[in-house]
Amino acid sequence: MAKKKNKRGHSRDERASFIVDMFREFPDNKFSLKHLAAASGGADRDGRNMTFAIVRQLIEDGFVEEVSRSKYRLARRALPSFEGVVVSATPGALYVHVEEFESDVYISRHNALGALDGDRIRLVIARKSRNGDLEGSVVEILERSRRPYVGVAEVTTNSIFVTADTRRLATDIYMPRKLYPNIESGDKVAVRIIDWPEGERLPQGELIERLGKAGDNDTEMHAILAEFDLPYHFEREVEQAAERIDEGISEAEIARRRDMRDRTTFTIDPADAKDFDDALSIARLSDGVWEIGVHIADVSHYVHPGSVIDEEAKERATSVYLVDRTVPMLPERLCNELCSLRPHEDKLCFSAIFTINEEGEIRDEWFGRTVIHSDRRFTYEEAQEIIEGKAGDFSEEILTLNTIAQNLRKERFNHGAIAFAREEVRFRLDEKGFPIGVYTKVQKEANILIEEFMLLANRRVAEYCAHSLSRSGRKVSRPMIYRVHDEPSEEKLSRFRDFALRFGHYFKASKGRAVAREMNKLLGAVAGRSEANAITTLAVRSMAKAQYTTDNIGHYGLAFQYYTHFTSPIRRYPDVLVHRILASYLAGEKRRDKEQLEMLAKHSTEREILASEAERASIKYKMAEFMQEHIGEEFDGVVSGLAERGIYVELNESHVEGMVFMRDMDDEDFFYFDEQRYEVVGRRSGVRLTLGSPVRIVVKGVDMNRRTLQFKLLLNNTAPSKRNSR
Repeated sequence: MAKKKNKRGHSRDERASFIVDMFREFPDNKFSLKHLAAASGGADRDGRNMTFAIVRQLIEDGFVEEVSRSKYRLARRALPSFEGVVVSATPGALYVHVEEFESDVYISRHNALGALDGDRIRLVIARKSRNGDLEGSVVEILERSRRPYVGVAEVTTNSIFVTADTRRLATDIYMPRKLYPNIESGDKVAVRIIDWPEGERLPQGELIERLGKAGDNDTEMHAILAEFDLPYHFEREVEQAAERIDEGISEAEIARRRDMRDRTTFTIDPADAKDFDDALSIARLSDGVWEIGVHIADVSHYVHPGSVIDEEAKERATSVYLVDRTVPMLPERLCNELCSLRPHEDKLCFSAIFTINEEGEIRDEWFGRTVIHSDRRFTYEEAQEIIEGKAGDFSEEILTLNTIAQNLRKERFNHGAIAFAREEVRFRLDEKGFPIGVYTKVQKEANILIEEFMLLANRRVAEYCAHSLSRSGRKVSRPMIYRVHDEPSEEKLSRFRDFALRFGHYFKASKGRAVAREMNKLLGAVAGRSEANAITTLAVRSMAKAQYTTDNIGHYGLAFQYYTHFTSPIRRYPDVLVHRILASYLAGEKRRDKEQLEMLAKHSTEREILASEAERASIKYKMAEFMQEHIGEEFDGVVSGLAERGIYVELNESHVEGMVFMRDMDDEDFFYFDEQRYEVVGRRSGVRLTLGSPVRIVVKGVDMNRRTLQFKLLLNNTAPSKRNSR
């Protein structure tokens, strides 16, 4: 019996095959019956009836789903699915990290099922672009992120609406007022999204904490910490445990340690430092040969594995440095008292002691627990004055240490270390935390002196812990936590090369140590020039990110084959772990649990990233707060970033950064972003702006909740810039 055909002669099977192919080729498209019928052989009544019957069967088979009235698409369950985590969210799209793919998957908001930043989801791949970019759709939200949203509450008769400070969420969060009667309009609150039912306009949240009134300095700093899920106080149980620790140092404890109290010892730290976690000792052994001790606070003596203090430090993983405060990893009794290497007090340390000549050549080394007695506390400024020729305490010792440090630094760069010299913004604050001035931190030889000896100790501890010797003399790898830094990708270097060329600088290296050599040459060549900060910024972005791991690949930026963090256990948990690992290997233990160490290393990296984001957020808030009093004023700056919606401009004098939206470029011109050339171009004027381009702006507005500044570009204004008046 012949297969049934419509008037045009297409059999049902032929039409069904064509329709199936359409759904497969365009898995994210939504087709109407009329469209399907016309495309597959005709949209007359018989054709539409046959098409409807085919689609109905495909729905029953689970191959097609109806997404709106008489609109159909390929069923999500008909495609292979993958699990991923939303790593970036904007008002219009999500980007999802999936283990199976090298690049993140793009998902438009209308295919996101209400997924949010940090959510673990199941997705399907809808299409692949010509350049290999993947686009998908969310089919299921597996786990909501526990990370809170911080925003300002607006209270109505029955409802509370929270407008999040971050652009990660493009909608308000709803909470029923009857559950939280004490919340008032203008309160800054931390909330967590608990549900976003399909079809509902707003997600529903639950209150985590009322932080205070928006605009108050403490409220805003606590809000930043809450936004990044970082604590800002210790539970009473942790504080009490710290108070119970015995501060005494027994003779039996001293007898178990190397006694270094007779060595000349001092600390060099910032003027406002309270926790001194490293000290240097120095003693002449013979002409040109010195014993130098790098002494680090022995936190692991006081904080034992599994204790309530250790569990809290493990969870925090790092101290957090905001503009106006430090949120410590350890309770104050430990970081500012017991473990702080204060002058004129006996202190317990874990030390790396080197026999070294003035050229920086190491002749011998020793690692172990010590007791020290610091003779003096120097600020960086005081040590720098001695280096620059002013007479002072321990002048010979500081000058000797500086000579050795400079030789260590020279050797490091000879081996391919990279010298990134970026200016760091700092604020002068009044007694209420309001910024009254902006300046940049300058690193001088005294800072480099300390840095080089810390790098030396970190490197040599990593080398010692990396291997043991078998009875036959063969090196055997041992589990260890390393601080690693991968080589830059050739793709990122290619983009950097193109950018540098626009300023007339040819960067020819593409891989290996030649990259470091050429990078140093280029950074040296642009130092002091207008494009220096832009080129340095993009150079840093072209590099991989440093992280903690048990799989050693070396540290590319420092040019070290082995590197770890040993020198800051008061403020970094990996350093505490490294102290414990080193102690166990010195005691003859053979192995550590590598899997557990890797888990702790990954957690520490994640917490470090959050702490860095919080620090940047506090800087942005103070920048916005500082510029509130300069609205309407004009400043000179340089383009520091480019995006579809506008350009970022960094002001020359203050290093404050804000955005010029495309719509505010020029009233008489149309500007657009040329992604290929990485330029913003004026269609009528032909003006081209890229990273480093000098511009003049007027401060148009400030959004304190979003911590953003809005500038307007003044293309034809060349008047001298106004100085900041505060």
